[in-house]
Amino acid sequence: MATSILSIGQSALAAAQVGLSTTGHNIANAATPGFSRQVVVQGAAQPQNYGFGFMGQGTEIATVKRIYSEFLGSQVRTAQTTKSGLDSHYAQIKQIDNMLADPASGLSPALQGFFSGIQELSSNPASIPARQAALASAETLAARFQSLAGRLDEIEQGVNSQITSSVSVINSYAKQVAQLNDAIGRAQGANGQPANDLLDQRDQLILDLNKEIRATVVKQGDGGYNVFIGNGQPLVVGVTTSSLTTMASLTDPEKIEVAYQTASGPVIVGESSIAGGKLGGLMEFRSQSLEPAQAALDTLAIDLATTFNAQHRLGQDINGTLGGDFFVIPTTQAGASGFSVAITDPKLIAAAAPIRTAVATGNTGSGAISAGSVNTPPPPNANLQQPVTITFTSATTFDVTGSGTGNPTGVTYTPGGTITYNGWSTTISGTPVPPDSFTIDANTGGVGDNRNALLLGALQTTNTMNGGTTTYQGAYSQIVSQIGNKTREIDVTSSAAGMLLAEATLSLQTESGVNLDEEATNLLRYQQAYQAAGKVMQIASQMFDVLLSLGR
Repeated sequence: MATSILSIGQSALAAAQVGLSTTGHNIANAATPGFSRQVVVQGAAQPQNYGFGFMGQGTEIATVKRIYSEFLGSQVRTAQTTKSGLDSHYAQIKQIDNMLADPASGLSPALQGFFSGIQELSSNPASIPARQAALASAETLAARFQSLAGRLDEIEQGVNSQITSSVSVINSYAKQVAQLNDAIGRAQGANGQPANDLLDQRDQLILDLNKEIRATVVKQGDGGYNVFIGNGQPLVVGVTTSSLTTMASLTDPEKIEVAYQTASGPVIVGESSIAGGKLGGLMEFRSQSLEPAQAALDTLAIDLATTFNAQHRLGQDINGTLGGDFFVIPTTQAGASGFSVAITDPKLIAAAAPIRTAVATGNTGSGAISAGSVNTPPPPNANLQQPVTITFTSATTFDVTGSGTGNPTGVTYTPGGTITYNGWSTTISGTPVPPDSFTIDANTGGVGDNRNALLLGALQTTNTMNGGTTTYQGAYSQIVSQIGNKTREIDVTSSAAGMLLAEATLSLQTESGVNLDEEATNLLRYQQAYQAAGKVMQIASQMFDVLLSLGR
């Protein structure tokens, strides 16, 4: 009987010792990321039948259990990947928002300064200082376009760098998860007991992976994790990993794409397939914010140059030479970074309209003539100073009077088309009715005339952008507004996602986290149990000594 009591005491002492070790382990790892609280699961040992009944044989440890909720853990991972994606997007778009909306370094002050220079020129079109000031303001505008485009290009290169870095981190996490799958399988296969600390490390790795990209976990029967990304592409299957890589876009060499490495080579993963996490946020920022902003700025630069050049060509310089292009129109590839001033000599700024048109007062049709342009160079025999009158003889023919080369008749006309004749071009819209007539007068002596300069200045408030619905400034304001609204939207959404992540994390910590007050209580409880078990063993030893003394 004494040996039985001693055995019971030993089992109680061992159980208390395991409890103390587990509690100490919890306390030591209270601040360890991903650590889940562990508890000792013990039960009564198999009782023994003594005839008069069954007598207990002490206690035994069934396992050390990890307190972890797969459901709550999945919620945390989902909230984390959403939050990380939004944070990544916000960190990038905030740069564009600050740049475009800046009252000093944005495009608005440069636009205003440029047209102020043109308006000053219109007050004194023959003034060399006024022309030089207008050119200087144009150079400032061009430099601002180039600066903004360059900064957007820098942001794009930064995104490329971060995408490459994120892909490397994802591949590293995948390898570590596969290694832990192998280690956990070996550890748990040895005695069937859960490898708690290894399981925690793997779950923390999965959480870290979701900070980079949304990953779906499928648990295997042997406890291993299969991890999938995108539209179901396997990243980890048991102890085998697949890799992501990066490659230049097939349509834009400056753009880095994410690709899935296969046996036959890399295959580009569509941006829509990469959601969540830092990588998903970067891809979303590039496609939904950066590229639209670049395209809008390029469109503004090209349209401004095109419309301003069209009006500028209708004027003359200070020497009477017909106007040319004022701005270099950026190519599609160069975009706003290719926006520059073509004219460097202040004498070449156009000041007066070379083509003046008039409609006969007796016209009965709906035909209207627009200001045209003089061909560069005009024909040698063209008498541009002499007014020319065209009189329609039918819907498709007209006669010419006042031409320097005679008075041709029956000239063919395409309704609504451009008339090009004897060194000038103009357009008649609507439907002229014979004998409607129109007069064209080339004003080659308008060096001091400010009409074209006024028309150039009027472009500031003319709806030339977005299909004739807004001004240059209005178009830029729309870009700023769109970026600003998107920035605010992501900021608000990110804050909401942060609250969801905090709530999900709190729920998981409530379930799995270490409570130091609770562990302190457990420490005292197991200490008392240990002392009590020692007392049992002491009594059993004393009883055994008594038995031995009886036999002497």
